[in-house]
Amino acid sequence: LSSINMLHIQKEFEPNEDKHLEIVFGVAPCLLALMQRTKPSHFFMKNGEGPQRDVVLRVCQEAVKRGVQIQRVSIKHLIRCVMVRSTRGCDLQASPLGFITEEKPTSHEVKNHRALWLVLDGVQDPMNLGAILIIHNSCPLTPTVSKASAGVMEVMEVFGYGNLKDMIKVWKLIPPLQGWQVVGTVGLEECSPESTVMPCSDFKMSRPTLLLMGGEGDGLSPELRQMCDVQLTIPPRRNLHPEVESLNVSVATGMFI
Repeated sequence: LSSINMLHIQKEFEPNEDKHLEIVFGVAPCLLALMQRTKPSHFFMKNGEGPQRDVVLRVCQEAVKRGVQIQRVSIKHLIRCVMVRSTRGCDLQASPLGFITEEKPTSHEVKNHRALWLVLDGVQDPMNLGAILIIHNSCPLTPTVSKASAGVMEVMEVFGYGNLKDMIKVWKLIPPLQGWQVVGTVGLEECSPESTVMPCSDFKMSRPTLLLMGGEGDGLSPELRQMCDVQLTIPPRRNLHPEVESLNVSVATGMFI
C-alpha cells in the first residue's frame, strides 16, 4: 500500500483530452482494460480516493505492473471527461477498441457442435449492448458499452461486418453438419399463420447456430428473416396488454440464450 501511495500516485493532474484516446470508467472495466488493451495511458483516481478498497488496490497494482501512471484528478474533471455523474472515482485513458472482421469462424468454433454466436442487427442503445460477438449497423464499442457489460467487452472478441447478409451466406456453407443454422427471433406480434415460428422452449440446438436478434423498434430486417432456418418467439405465460408488443432486446436475448 505504502509503495503505491508514495511512488506511483502523482499529485493532481488534468486529463489530456487526446482525441485518439478514450476514457474507460468503472472499476471492473478499468481493470480488464488494463489487462487487455495495448496502449493504456493514464489511470485516474479522484482526490481523496485511495487504494484501500481491495478492488481499487487490485486496479492500482495492475497499473503499476504495466507501467501506467496513476494520477489524482478532481471529480469535476472525471465527470467532464466521461460525461456521467457517477464514475466510482476510477477512470482509465486508453486507445479505443475496434471491431474484428473475419469472413468465417475459427476451426475451433466449427468443431464445436453446440457453438452459439449471437448476431445483433441494428441495436443502437449502448446499454443494451453487453456480451455480443457480431454486430451489424449497431452502436460502436464505447466506454459506456464496456461499463454496461461490467467490462466483458474488454475480454470478448467482438466482430463487425458491413454486410451481414453476405456473412450469413458464407457461414451457412461451412462444414461440418452442412454449416451453421440461422435462427431468427421475432416478437409475438410478428407471428402470422404464414410464418414458421415456434416457441423458444420447443427449440433444440443440434448444430452450430447463429442467433439473430433485431434492434430496438424495428426488430430483424425482412431480408435477414428470409435467411432464417427457423424463427423463435417468447410466448407470454399470461394475457398481455395489447400495447405491450415485445420485451427489451437485452432481456429477450438473455432468455433465448
